Amino acid sequence: MRKITVVDAIMGSGKTSWAVQHMNDAPAHKRFIYITPFNDEVTRIKESVTGRTFRSTHNDDYEGRKMHVLKQWITDGADIVSTHALFQKADDELVELLTDAGYTLILDEVMDVIDVANISQQDIRILLDAKKIEVNEEKRVVWASDEYVEGRFSDIKLFAKAGTLFYHRGQFLIWTFPPRIFGVFDDVINLTYLFDAQIQRYYYELHSLEYELKSVVKNDDRYELAPYDQTSEGRAEIFQLIDLYEGPLNDLAKQKNALSSRWLDNAKPDQIKALANNTYNFLYNKCNAKGAETLWTIKKDRKTGRPKIRVKSYSDSFLHLNARATNDYADRWALAYVYNRYAHPFERVFFEDRGISVNQDLLAVSDLLQWVWRSRIRRGESIKLYLPSSRMRSLLKAWANYEI
Repeated sequence: MRKITVVDAIMGSGKTSWAVQHMNDAPAHKRFIYITPFNDEVTRIKESVTGRTFRSTHNDDYEGRKMHVLKQWITDGADIVSTHALFQKADDELVELLTDAGYTLILDEVMDVIDVANISQQDIRILLDAKKIEVNEEKRVVWASDEYVEGRFSDIKLFAKAGTLFYHRGQFLIWTFPPRIFGVFDDVINLTYLFDAQIQRYYYELHSLEYELKSVVKNDDRYELAPYDQTSEGRAEIFQLIDLYEGPLNDLAKQKNALSSRWLDNAKPDQIKALANNTYNFLYNKCNAKGAETLWTIKKDRKTGRPKIRVKSYSDSFLHLNARATNDYADRWALAYVYNRYAHPFERVFFEDRGISVNQDLLAVSDLLQWVWRSRIRRGESIKLYLPSSRMRSLLKAWANYEI
């Protein structure tokens, strides 16, 4: 297969505009599948690409049969725009339909390409003892039984036969998105920022999928791909738009690991209360901001699904940590990012066990920037930012100076 083209360019530089231009300029016989994180972007692509008509599953009429509809459209040779959530359900039939079908895949932002498989440790042991599965030298799970047809482990059988399951440290199975799907497209284009920090980069390396980085530049009214050059991002100018709070409200998070997932899980009630009070203090007293002018975030509680803290008067301003590719908050200017981002342990050790190093610092600043970019900074306007984690503040400054 050809190398995957990774358009690695800072938010607002024109990645999506280039993709729209690319599709508008393409000959009529070219076919595209555009995959984006959110339904809003589905609508945007359908309206922006004027040279061809895109079909999308963003319709209640298709509920419960979206994959069937997607496969039918591929058979018809249609241009398609859909979401990550649907594309992640790709199966052997979809791969077969896409083979030699002449499609270009444009993947807007990275996907969740690895996950823990839904099987208990006891059931894994049952399968191993019954010699239904074997584990090869790469720790890849191989389905070893021709007798088993269908039952409670049918999904495990399918994943193993597709080569997408790994046995992880003798404890659980890791699922990875089927890598061969990238080989059935004529071209694959991945739009993102700070790709070196993304789990999808490590996934490409795990499966020996070759890629090349490109930047996007604007010449007059045209967008063009150019050799990758991060020094053209204007980081210093962007950082000047951020009024980064430095003061006593940061004292609670001086330790390097403070506000990490583990720290928050083990925090005492008075620490959680202090975090809530500090966040409120910043938004209300330091910024004098109304709810509609603010955004704040923190890790959600595993059991309740609610944010770890409650910030009075600003409950409606909460925006989850992984927010990307939405323009709905482009008027917000008072921000509080009350978190210290590290890679999930199972993701980190999974890749590191296979000789692939994970850059935790770059991952942290990448996710922070994506979240901050939901605000009005995307319009070149200044913001105020409460970033109590000492580690996260130092990483943001290091990014601005091209030190990471």
